[in-house]
Amino acid sequence: MRSCFSFRRLLLLSALSASSAFQFLLAQPAQPAPRPQPSGTASLALDDVKPGQRGEVWTVFRGTAPEPFSVEVTGILRNALGLGKSLIVCELTDERVQKMGAVAGMSGSPLYIDGKLAGALSYQIQRFETVRFAGFTPAADLVEVRERVTASTLPTPKSSGTSLSRSSESAPPSTLNTQLAPLGSPHAPTPLAPAFTLTGLNPAVADLFAPRFTALGLSAIAFGGSTQSGSAVASLNAQPATLNSAPSSTPLSPGSAVAVALATGDITIAGTGTVSRIDGNRVTAFGHPMLSLGEVSLAMCATEIITILPSSMSSVKLANTGAVIGTISQDRLSAVSGTLGPGPAMTDVEVTVKPLGSAPRTLRFSVVRQQQLTPVIVAAGLTQAIMGSNDAGLANGFRLRGNILFPASQSLATKSLYAGPQGFAQGLNEFVQGLAANLQNPYEKTFPDRVTFTVEALAENPTVVIEQFQLSRSTARAGDTVQATLSWRDFQGATHREIIDLTINPAWTGKRLEVVLAPGRILDELTGRPRLISASELRSFPAYLSALRDGRPTDGLSLAIVETTEIFSDQTVATPETPGSIERIARASDEARFRKRDAFLPLWERHVLPGKVTATGVRRPLRIVE
Repeated sequence: MRSCFSFRRLLLLSALSASSAFQFLLAQPAQPAPRPQPSGTASLALDDVKPGQRGEVWTVFRGTAPEPFSVEVTGILRNALGLGKSLIVCELTDERVQKMGAVAGMSGSPLYIDGKLAGALSYQIQRFETVRFAGFTPAADLVEVRERVTASTLPTPKSSGTSLSRSSESAPPSTLNTQLAPLGSPHAPTPLAPAFTLTGLNPAVADLFAPRFTALGLSAIAFGGSTQSGSAVASLNAQPATLNSAPSSTPLSPGSAVAVALATGDITIAGTGTVSRIDGNRVTAFGHPMLSLGEVSLAMCATEIITILPSSMSSVKLANTGAVIGTISQDRLSAVSGTLGPGPAMTDVEVTVKPLGSAPRTLRFSVVRQQQLTPVIVAAGLTQAIMGSNDAGLANGFRLRGNILFPASQSLATKSLYAGPQGFAQGLNEFVQGLAANLQNPYEKTFPDRVTFTVEALAENPTVVIEQFQLSRSTARAGDTVQATLSWRDFQGATHREIIDLTINPAWTGKRLEVVLAPGRILDELTGRPRLISASELRSFPAYLSALRDGRPTDGLSLAIVETTEIFSDQTVATPETPGSIERIARASDEARFRKRDAFLPLWERHVLPGKVTATGVRRPLRIVE
C-alpha cells in the first residue's frame, strides 16, 4: 500500500509541476517576432516629418541581410545643402549604433517612419560627441535623382504610390537652426564617404597612388576584399539582376549593401553603400554623390559586409565586392541611381609579366571609361604587376610594350625601357600623362575596348652614364667629316666608347648649326613636337593616332645636327620657313590648327645607344664655312 501510495503521490506531484510550469509559461510575455521590413515605395513628404517621431533605419551589419535600428527625429535643417536641399536630423537611439555613430558604408540606408520612406542616411554631422546624430537626405530628393535616369536606358517612369510634394522653404518653428558650422569644423555636415575599398594592390603601390586617388575623390580607402577574379569579368554584360553570383543569394532590397565599382577583377576599386529604394529594376542608393560625376556608366556590384569597424572618428564597413549586377547611370548631389541587369561597357586590361627564369604571370581587370579615372587606374594595375609581387626578376630593368585597341580595329602600340621598378616609379607622373593622352579619343565619344601590356625582364641593367661627348672640330667645310666621340659607363662601371662620323652636306654651308645629343622625347620638343598633342591641331582620330606614333624612340639617345629656324605646323606636321602670305591665310582659317614657333630643324639624325637608359642632354656648336 505504501509503495502504491508513493507512486500515486509522485504522479500527482508531477502533474502539479507540469501544470505550474504551463501556467508560468502562459504568464511570460511573448517574444516579439522579427519585424518585417516595410514594403512598397510610398514616401513621406518632408513637411510631414516632425520632431519626436520615431523611425527605423535598415542596413546590413554583417552578411547580406538588412537589419533595422531605431532613430528619433530631432528636426530639419532647411536649405542645408543649397536652396531646396534640406537634411532630416535624427538621433541614433539604438544602442548598437550609438557606440559607432553613422558608418561609412551605411550611406543610403533607408529611414522609415510609420511604414513610409522618409529619407536615406547620408551625412555625418558630428564625430566625437557622446550622443550620436546623423543627417538624412529627404525621400523627394532620392526620387529626383531616380527620374534622371536617361530615357535611352529606362522606360518612362510611372508614378509610384504616394506623391512626393516639395516642401515649402519657409521653415516652421519646430525646425532646427539652419546656420551651418564653417567648413572644416567637426560639426560641419560631411557626406558619409562610401567605404571605398582597394583590392589587389599591395600597400606600397597603394601609397604611391594615394595622392592621385585623393585628387580624384577616392580619399576614403578602406581595407576590403573581392570575390571576383580577372577571368570572371570577361562578360560583364551578362550578369544577373540578383545577388545569385555574389557571396549570398539574397535578392537586392532597400537596406541591402551595394557597391559602385571603378575597377573589377584582379584589381578592384569600389565604393560600398546602401540601397535606399527599388522601383522595379531601378535602384537608388547612397543618399549623396559618390564622385559627383553627373551622368555616368559605372558597374553596380553585389556586396557582402564582413563586419563594422567602430571608431570615434569615422566607423567603416569591411566589405567583399561581388559580381556585377547592373549599371549606375547617375551620380548626383542627393544619390546615385541606375538599373539592375547588364553591366556597363568597360575597358579590359591585361598585364603579362615575363621574368627571367620563371613562368609568366598575368593580371586581368576591367576599368571604368572616364577621362580622369581610366588612366590612373590602368597605371595602378600596371604598377602592381611591376612592383607588387615577390618576384625580383625585374630588378635589372625591363622593356614595357603596350597595345591600345580602339573600336573599328584602330590601335596604338607603344614601347619603352625602364631601369627597374624604382626607375618606373620615378617616371610615374610622365607615364600617367602619356597614358592619358594615349587612351583618349578627342573626336568621338568612345574609349579603348582593350589595353594590353607586356613587361619583359632584362638580363642586364640598361642604365648608362654619359662621361664625354665632344666633336673633333667646331668649324668645318662642305665634304669634311667631323667625328663625334661618345664615352659612357655601364651599370657595372665599365667604360665604353663610340666614334660617329658626321659628313658635312654642302647645303649647310654658311649656317650656324648645333649638334644635339638628347633622349628622344627631349628632341621631339626641341623640334616643335608638343609632349601633349591638342585635339584642336588635328582633323580626325586616325590623324591623332598617327601623330602619337610619330615620336622618337624612348630608349637610348637621339644624335642630330639641327638648325634654329621658324617652323609652321599643320596638324603637328612642321614646315620650315613658310612664306608669310600662306601662313596668314592658313591661320585666319583655323587659328588652333596652324601654329608658328621657333624650333630646331633636324638636318641629319641617328639613334644611338639603343636598349640603354640615360637622361643626358648635350649641345655642341658647329659652324659650316666655305
